[in-house]
Amino acid sequence: MTTASAVLSPTPFTALRFRGYRIYLTGQTLANTGAWMGSIALDWLALRLTDSPAAVGVTMALQFLPILFLGVHGGLLADRYPKRRTLLITQSVNAVLTATLAALTIAGAVRIGHVFAFALLTGLVYAVDAPTRQVFANEAVPPSHLRGAVALNASVFQATRLVGPAVASVLIGTAGIGWAFAGNALCYIGPTIALLRLRPADLTPAPPAGREPRAFRTAAHYVRERPRVLWTIVLVGVVGTFGLNFPIVLTAIATESFGGAAGLYGLFNIVLAVGSALGALVAGAAVSTGLRRILLYGGLFGAVQLLAAAAPNLPVFLPLLAALGFVNLAFQALANASVQLWVDPAMRGRVMGLYMLVFTGGTPFGAPVIGALTNAFGARAGMAVCGLVPAAAVVAIVLINRNGVSPAGESAAR
Repeated sequence: MTTASAVLSPTPFTALRFRGYRIYLTGQTLANTGAWMGSIALDWLALRLTDSPAAVGVTMALQFLPILFLGVHGGLLADRYPKRRTLLITQSVNAVLTATLAALTIAGAVRIGHVFAFALLTGLVYAVDAPTRQVFANEAVPPSHLRGAVALNASVFQATRLVGPAVASVLIGTAGIGWAFAGNALCYIGPTIALLRLRPADLTPAPPAGREPRAFRTAAHYVRERPRVLWTIVLVGVVGTFGLNFPIVLTAIATESFGGAAGLYGLFNIVLAVGSALGALVAGAAVSTGLRRILLYGGLFGAVQLLAAAAPNLPVFLPLLAALGFVNLAFQALANASVQLWVDPAMRGRVMGLYMLVFTGGTPFGAPVIGALTNAFGARAGMAVCGLVPAAAVVAIVLINRNGVSPAGESAAR
C-alpha cells in the first residue's frame, strides 16, 4: 500500500514547477499583503474607537461567527462548484466591503458599529472563501506535491506579514487608518488578475459533488471513523479557539506591558512572521506525517506562549515571539496538509469546511473570553491562558490515545 509519507515532495518549492500554482501563488502574495494591512488596521481601529481590548475580541468574534454555522456548507460549495469562479466572486465582494470601510474611515464617519458590521459581512464571505481556498491547491498540483504547496502557501502568507504590518504601520502613523484599508482594497486586484489568467490546462478539477442536504452530518461521520483526522481537527479547534488570539493579547501587551503603540504592535506581527515563515517551510520539507508530530508542535505552541507571557522585557519577549510563530505555523501547515492527504478527494471540501469551522469557528467563543480575561487580569494573564489551554489539550489527547487503535487496526498516533 502507498502511504502518505511515500508520496510527499521533498521540498515545498517543487510545487512551483506547475504554472497554475505559480500564477495562483503570485496573486495570493499580493492579496495576503493587503489582508495583513487590513487586519492590523481593523484591530487598531476597534481599539482606538473604544479603548477596550474586549472590543477587539468582539470584532474577531464577528469575523469568524458565520463559519461556525456555515463552514461545512461552504465546503460543500467548494466540492460542488468551480473553485476558480467561487474565488473570483469572494475576492470581488471583499474588495467592495473594504473600499467602503476605507471611505467611511477617511471621511471621519466611522463608528464601532461600522467596524462590527464589516467584520460580520467579511465573515460571511470567509465562510465560503476559506474552505474553497484550502482545497484549491489540489487542482493546481498533483497529490505528491500537495503538502509542499500547502506549506509554501503558509510560508508566503506569513512572509507577507513582514510587509503588510510595516506598510500598515507607516500608513496609520502618517496618512491615517483609512488609507491602510484603501491599500487593502487595491490589493484584491492581484488575485483577481491571477485567477483570470489561469487556463483549463493549468487545473485538474475534482468531479463535482452531488447535492448533500446533510453536509455537516456526512462530514462529521466521515471524520469520526478516521482517528488521526478526528484528533488533529480536535486539537486544531482548541488552538484556534483559545491559542490564536494574538490581536487581543498583543495589542494589550504592546500598550500595557511595554508602553508602546501601533508601531510596536506592527513589530510584534513582523517578528511572528519571521518565525512563522520558517516554521511553515520546515513542516513542508518533513519526510513523514503523523499525529505524534502534530501533537509535538501543538504542545510546543502552548509551552512557548506560556514562556512569552512571563517574559520580563522586550529582548526576551521578541525571540520567544519568533519561536511562537515558528511552532504555530509548523503545527498549522502540518495539520492542514496531513488532513487533506488523509481524506478522499471527493470529501476534501466538506472535511476542510469542518476543519475551518473548528479552527476559526471557535473564535466567537474564545476571543470574547480572552478579551474579558485580559481586561480583568491583564495582558500577561490573557496570553498565559492562550498557551495553557492548548498545552492541556495535547496532554489530554496523548493520554486518551496512549493505546489508541482505530477500528481498521491503524495506530491513531502514526
